[in-house]
Amino acid sequence: MSVIAEPATDVATTPVLTIRGRRAVIRLNRPAKLNRIEPPDLDALSEQLKTIAQNEGLRVLILTGTGRVFSAGYHLGDLDDRQSGRAPAREDGAKFEDVADALEDCRIPTVCALNGSVYGGSTDLALACDFRIGTIGSEMLMPAGKLGVHYYLTGMQRYVTRLGLAAAKRLFLTARPIDCEEMLRIGYLDRAVEKESFTDAVEELAGTLENNAPLSLQHMKRALNQIARRNVNLEMFTAGYKACNESEDLSEGIAAWKERRLPNFSGC
Repeated sequence: MSVIAEPATDVATTPVLTIRGRRAVIRLNRPAKLNRIEPPDLDALSEQLKTIAQNEGLRVLILTGTGRVFSAGYHLGDLDDRQSGRAPAREDGAKFEDVADALEDCRIPTVCALNGSVYGGSTDLALACDFRIGTIGSEMLMPAGKLGVHYYLTGMQRYVTRLGLAAAKRLFLTARPIDCEEMLRIGYLDRAVEKESFTDAVEELAGTLENNAPLSLQHMKRALNQIARRNVNLEMFTAGYKACNESEDLSEGIAAWKERRLPNFSGC
């Protein structure tokens, strides 16, 4: 069975982490609530990303959801309670922007498998991933402009650096949904497929990432993110460049090319 196949239970839980071989999958698991993100989910996601960071054997992470929608975004009832004073502001526990930032900085390549439409803050969780595969017929919506919300800085930066200023302004300021075709056009999705082809498309991309040179991918991913944010750490960049050029993986990659075979990278 596919590693991203849905679990047999319909019981709502905090996100579920599954590790199988060199692949990790995090599944949002509140299908009856359209996988809205609640405060306990943020704490669970934060811990799961730490677990993944500490597992040197992992090579790719897939983020997906249970049911017909990827995620409805952050729980507006909680936001309302805190804004009105009925509930105290969260002093402890993970914050949404911190989880999104940690996902962006995940050491290994990440794929967001958008099993359906995506709304609100969860649009940024998807943007924080390196790749996004969606299903034909889905849509996305950033409703901040019609809710009176001022979005957090790093999320807006991701919108601008990944989608461009014009697309970011249209999504934030009009608060209108866009369809799958437009999601592809502006680069929100890398690929959109029919639902019956969705699992195969995700598995294909994850397999490619899993089998490429892990050391090279990890250092280049970090460098590309820093370039996009215009905060390149030259010392870190140089160390990564040197590590890859002196790695066993480079020797293996060249040997495999000469011998016309698939490489077997060790990550060293």
